Amino acid sequence: MNVFTRKVTRRSVFAGGAALAVGAAAPRLVMAAGSASLADLPYEVNIVNTGSNATLVLQALLDQLGYLKEFNVNANTVNVGDGTKLMGSLISSQADICLLSGFSQVLPAIERGAKLKLVAGANRLIAQALYTSNPDIKTVEDLRGKTVGTGAIGALLHQMMIALLRKHGIDPSEVQFVNIGSSGAVFKAVVAGKVDAGPAMVDVYDQQADYGVHAIADFWSELSEYPYQGSYAGQKAIDEKGDGLARVLAAYGKMYRFMMEDPSAEDAFMTAYKTAIGAADESQGRMMIKFTRDTQSYAADLMITKEQIDYMQDLNLELEVQKQRLSFDQIVDLSLAKKAVALIEAA
Repeated sequence: MNVFTRKVTRRSVFAGGAALAVGAAAPRLVMAAGSASLADLPYEVNIVNTGSNATLVLQALLDQLGYLKEFNVNANTVNVGDGTKLMGSLISSQADICLLSGFSQVLPAIERGAKLKLVAGANRLIAQALYTSNPDIKTVEDLRGKTVGTGAIGALLHQMMIALLRKHGIDPSEVQFVNIGSSGAVFKAVVAGKVDAGPAMVDVYDQQADYGVHAIADFWSELSEYPYQGSYAGQKAIDEKGDGLARVLAAYGKMYRFMMEDPSAEDAFMTAYKTAIGAADESQGRMMIKFTRDTQSYAADLMITKEQIDYMQDLNLELEVQKQRLSFDQIVDLSLAKKAVALIEAA
């Protein structure tokens, strides 16, 4: 499972900042949604995303479909390795928006004063399963006294496991968590037998025998209430570049609909997969798009609900990574998502 990460460098950040300055100074036409001409010059937006295989493939698909160009956006996209770097780049205004990321860590950051807001929903269902290479482990209940690979305490993989254990009536203290890092790293540790079990992406779901593992639970059905990924942005970018951010959300939202609804989506997705990852593991790419189409996993309306936010806050409060409950409006601003949906419908 290869993961390519294009890291944020001082040079790339300054280059993005220069582009922003040019875009900010340029005059624009005032237009109504659905107008034939979106603007006289492209909207300059700096995007930061994770470096996961799934994200890289979606970025390649978005470029292939030309949706950013359709909504008149010139985007500079960088990929980083973890949530801390994602939030750091947004808080410092080096980047404007993150489109595809777990957001449990965003809530305690907002509580501590970070000027961030969730602005849209993305992948609603957890596209991961719980794998083990230990033949004696056949159910989640068999994990008592075993080691489970995750990320850091309070990070996405750890929170997912806590929620799953709770659902099966298992106290998390009965399991020994090992901080491995990303889901790709966790899967490698499971295959090597370094941990007894761990969550990893669905792309290997139909290759379990090849890797000598078996799945004992899937997160998408067992934790369907868990909001897997969202889009979030810095408040400064929301205030100063809202129109551009709305157009980026429109491009991504149109791509979500394409993947879930268009008959040609599988072929287009596989072309993007080969561009981003290569042709070595085509079956993994086909599993990814099959999962998306079968489960209709993306938020076609780009919305996030109060129930989803309450669910995440309950987990954060239980794990003590968040100290007090915040109001929905302190966390979420859906005005850009609503503008994006209007742009999609008009287009």
